Amino acid sequence: MSSPAPLTLDELLARVRAGGRRVTVAKRTVARVLLTTTGHTRADDLINDVHVMAPDVSASTVYRILDEFEELGLVVHAHLGSGAAVYHLAGPVHGHLVCNVCHATTEVPSAVFDALAQDLRHEYGFTLDRHHVALSGVCAACARRRIS
Repeated sequence: MSSPAPLTLDELLARVRAGGRRVTVAKRTVARVLLTTTGHTRADDLINDVHVMAPDVSASTVYRILDEFEELGLVVHAHLGSGAAVYHLAGPVHGHLVCNVCHATTEVPSAVFDALAQDLRHEYGFTLDRHHVALSGVCAACARRRIS
């Protein structure tokens, strides 16, 4: 099964309008930055990139836009360990494995958490938010170095 095609700027902004929101220069700029960013990005890095394109857009405006985009289902944030939250465009739901040694993050398909999600629902009545799953441990490369 293939992933859906990535959104274009026009499609992303059309979804903003369809959500009853105005498209401003700041929103257009944040959207452009998100569309050119690969992987997970800290808000501070997004803010820096936005400032390159639009120096007058404040950090608080970028945070408000990220919140709005998340409400509209366009952006997802996750907490990967002890660092700042990271953001990425919404796409296929996935979880994260974060290495405690090298801090590498590996995206894993949501299906990896099916049994865990079912157990949590059955045992605790808890519904797992798969967009925000981050498990910490030691990656294979770091584990090999520890054995050597």
